Amino acid sequence: MENFKKYLPWTIRILISFLFLISAVAKLYPSPYFAISTFEVKQLYPMGFSEDFSVFFSRILIGIELALGLLLLQPHYLKKWVIPATILMLVVFTTHLTIDTIQNGGNTGNCGCFGSLLPMTPIEAIIKNVIAIVLLAYLLYLLPKGATDKKNFWVLTTVTLACILAIFMMAPIQPKAVEGNIDDASALPIESLDTFPTQSADSLATAPAAETKTAETPVVEAEAKAADEPAPQKSGYAQYFSKADQGKKIICLFVPGCDHCRDVAKELAEMRAKNKNFPEVSVLFMNEEPEKIPDFFKFAGTEYPYKVLEVIPFWKLLGTSKDTPGVIYLWNGNKIKEWDGINEKKFVGSELQSVLKKSYSELKK
Repeated sequence: MENFKKYLPWTIRILISFLFLISAVAKLYPSPYFAISTFEVKQLYPMGFSEDFSVFFSRILIGIELALGLLLLQPHYLKKWVIPATILMLVVFTTHLTIDTIQNGGNTGNCGCFGSLLPMTPIEAIIKNVIAIVLLAYLLYLLPKGATDKKNFWVLTTVTLACILAIFMMAPIQPKAVEGNIDDASALPIESLDTFPTQSADSLATAPAAETKTAETPVVEAEAKAADEPAPQKSGYAQYFSKADQGKKIICLFVPGCDHCRDVAKELAEMRAKNKNFPEVSVLFMNEEPEKIPDFFKFAGTEYPYKVLEVIPFWKLLGTSKDTPGVIYLWNGNKIKEWDGINEKKFVGSELQSVLKKSYSELKK
């Protein structure tokens, strides 16, 4: 029993320390800048944090998490400062998760506690945090009063500042991209040089017909076709691809290293090979591992016109509540159908084929 009481405090300290360390490291996976930017867009922006403040808050928060994980393993001000600060952080996290669960439900989505490394729903995170708080409260009870607390405050400040600085060094704050006309190629780091040749539905519609028709027939058909198309709208994608709002187009939002994105790109290529009237496909890549773009197209079996966006603008365009791969079917700039992620809203090729076959009047039913 004495051995149990002797080793139990250290067991709790190691367990909670590991929890905080893995939480900090997971927020840097798969690469620090990408992971932190994604954390900002998906977790901080919905909470009302501004873009300018988020870049500092996210790095400081992760640095403090890392520092607390390390400080739980040392004796200085352990009972007076370190454990209470750890409990306070867990209480703040739990309060936020509870509010989010009440408002949005807590059985779906990723709370972001462990980034994309270990997805966890808000309810799962609340349970984990409550258990950790109970263990830390019990640890305070187990520790002798003042007996284990050494008094070198510099250890706390040095470790904390070093951890925060390390996060800023691993994921430096990038200057804001200058907003302007994105048709200018210099505004984008990479652009496809050899685009896959396409024959869009628009070009096919204007091709000369083989059969003989009266002079009035083309006019009547053109009027009928125009009447059964959606009115032109500005989708916002024309700033990346000039013809995005003309006729039927497929816009994809992919990450070069994403296996699911590669699978969707390959499926689209196969669908296009079987259907000469398939809409033109264009891709917006996230600027994460852009060196993998050639391999991406090699896997897909074809190339598409593409441009590359920085991480935060990419997430803003896709939507903070959505995930990759994203596929959007546009018709004259109108968003007819969209898919995202790998769950209930994931891309399904048969669904795209179905909507492509329908006239606009059928789609409105």
